[in-house]
Amino acid sequence: MSNSQYDLLIRNVRVVRPLQTQVETLDIAVKDGKVARVEPGITAGSAAEVVDGKGRLAFPGLVDPHMHCGIYSPLAEDAVTESRAAAQGGVTSSLNYFRTGHYYLNKGGPYADFFPEVLAISDGKFHVDYGYHLAPMDATHIGEIPALIDKHGVTSFKIYMFYGGYGLHGASSHQHEFLMIDEEEKYDIAHFEFVMRGIQRAMQQYPDKKDVISLSLHCETAEIMAAYTKLVQQEGKLKGLRAYSAARPPHSEGLAICIASYLAHETECANINLLHLTSRKAVEAALKMAEAFPHVNFRREVTIGHLVLDYDVPTQVLAKVNPPIRSREDVEFLWQTLLDGKLDWVCSDHACCRHEMKVSGDNSDEIFLAKSGFGGTEYLLSGLHSEGRKRGLSLNRMAELSSWNAARRFGLATKGDIAPGFDADIVLFDPDITFTVRATESESTQGYTPFEGQELDGKVTDTFLRGQLVYQDGKIVGPARGRYLSRPC
Repeated sequence: MSNSQYDLLIRNVRVVRPLQTQVETLDIAVKDGKVARVEPGITAGSAAEVVDGKGRLAFPGLVDPHMHCGIYSPLAEDAVTESRAAAQGGVTSSLNYFRTGHYYLNKGGPYADFFPEVLAISDGKFHVDYGYHLAPMDATHIGEIPALIDKHGVTSFKIYMFYGGYGLHGASSHQHEFLMIDEEEKYDIAHFEFVMRGIQRAMQQYPDKKDVISLSLHCETAEIMAAYTKLVQQEGKLKGLRAYSAARPPHSEGLAICIASYLAHETECANINLLHLTSRKAVEAALKMAEAFPHVNFRREVTIGHLVLDYDVPTQVLAKVNPPIRSREDVEFLWQTLLDGKLDWVCSDHACCRHEMKVSGDNSDEIFLAKSGFGGTEYLLSGLHSEGRKRGLSLNRMAELSSWNAARRFGLATKGDIAPGFDADIVLFDPDITFTVRATESESTQGYTPFEGQELDGKVTDTFLRGQLVYQDGKIVGPARGRYLSRPC
């Protein structure tokens, strides 16, 4: 055992902290997995290990609050490979949406039986710290919300609004089979209301945790999507991502946001997260609802995919995702809203869907036959930096958008900053490296990426998880060290 004052000293780095206005060249001392000191000129001899940061940027480890593991591949596989991709991108905390029903574990039933199995499979697999958001799919699950909070530290929940009459990839006439719920159950607006009431009751039951108990919503309306999909396919004028965007039009997002927001008002469900906003109409609806219901504590999310890609991207069908990739005009509106401080965090919505599953073998270019979702957590910081720097987004704001804000919302009190007492989750980032995205260089097993060929400015060189090196110069280092994040942490 070392007698040194510190376990690790990272010297000569430009520390990027949230809620600050400048970036200072400092040293970071780490002890027992925590940041102990952040100041200039810490003596090298005080630490058992010394790393020369070479003037690189030091970001707080990224908190990616919107990932999916185990959706298209078994959880035991995805937890390993996709957390490696997360570490490659500087992500040190991965929060994954999970539910019962088809995909994931392909079973229904109460979370009392289901979630311990999820945790058992996950144990020892993740290369970064990890947690789960859960979706109450039936009345039993609503009743289990207090136990999930108290026993398992799950403080965030989800509603998929379009599942009421739509499947993961298109129209569904077998809701009960897809969701694996009883035939007497309905996954509809009334269910969404009862979920909100269940969460509001839990906030009253656990007043010490109420600020980190929240509900996230995927806002699209099944009826609008079904009607417009039929129109787009019948007309046959649009192809690829343009067709898919028209089939799930932006006003479908806007309408769902209005419905969800009014229900939150009606049920006094205070903490609402509006996920992956994609368009001007969606954002404007979200902002109008915040004005209409100021007592609801809204958070607004955007993905790196919707900030970097538009529906004319060359990779086309490989970029199919829900909600869809939109027009360049929508992309630029998202950026402007982000710069105006009206969007709260940037995530990946990472969902590894291997090529053989993604596209139809006989019709590989047919957008309506392709699976929805793709990976991208490994490009989260590089994409935000590359596109943000062009538009004047400060480094400190990047730290807020990629770490601090989501950590605060989801109960990760020791994550999101480089300051004494915080977990020593530290990302060394070289802003002067320009690289071209190649799927062959990703730790993900997806085998392709819709970002293929994009030139990005800035690259993660080293990722430390609680003071331990987990990624360096293109390679994962050491065994899986991720811990389960029982929240609030």
